[in-house]
Amino acid sequence: MKCKVENLDWVSYERLVSNGDRKIIIPVGAIEQHGPHMSLNPDVLIPDYIACRVAESAQNMLVSPPIAYGYKSQVKSGGGNFFPGTTCVSSQSLENYVHDVILAFVEHGNREFLLINGHFENSMCLVEAADRAVRQARLAGIDIKVILLSYWDFISEETIGKVFPDGFSGWAVEHGGVLETSIMLKIHPELVDMSRAVDIPPAEFPPYDVFPPDPSWVPESGTLSSPLKATAEKGEWILEECISRIAATFR
Repeated sequence: MKCKVENLDWVSYERLVSNGDRKIIIPVGAIEQHGPHMSLNPDVLIPDYIACRVAESAQNMLVSPPIAYGYKSQVKSGGGNFFPGTTCVSSQSLENYVHDVILAFVEHGNREFLLINGHFENSMCLVEAADRAVRQARLAGIDIKVILLSYWDFISEETIGKVFPDGFSGWAVEHGGVLETSIMLKIHPELVDMSRAVDIPPAEFPPYDVFPPDPSWVPESGTLSSPLKATAEKGEWILEECISRIAATFR
């Protein structure tokens, strides 16, 4: 894809960005279990796909390689770190990594950035990374702007009603459920095996956290709700709305 930074040679890249009129989109995700029916990387593949589609809708955007390792999976939003394959980093590591990547792009001449988050737990780490990068660039006499978003915040109540006609249990238990599975069925069906999907009721958690985390709080499948009603058509509804609304906002 021509919108991908890593697919450019350095001369072409320099020509595109040296005058500062290119916006850089940085997808940020996580490697985290999403049940026995799906690969470990939906949190990376989904924001990367959205980023590329957003960039294709404009002439002045480039997409950086995604940042794959995210902040620690939490029991009540991602099932926790009990599952083999879930590979997470500390908040400090993620914050520093994203901060350094932004400033490296600043040195190339880039001045405007969009962070597309695909992993709930990353959120405040990305806030800190963006804030520090803006302040550090300003100390060097350079003004930059960083926009931070999570793609699910661009899904309307109307679309939620179409995807969940029997009622929506809430974002907190959508890990590995209908929403993520539907998107993956649309963009990477080869990484989804619905014959292995586990039908469970939405997980219920107490209104507090405990450390060390208690594995018995999490369903054995690792998903926090049932993915059985996921379809590629639902994934298309979700993606089309997210992409169009993000593109319109960023323009």
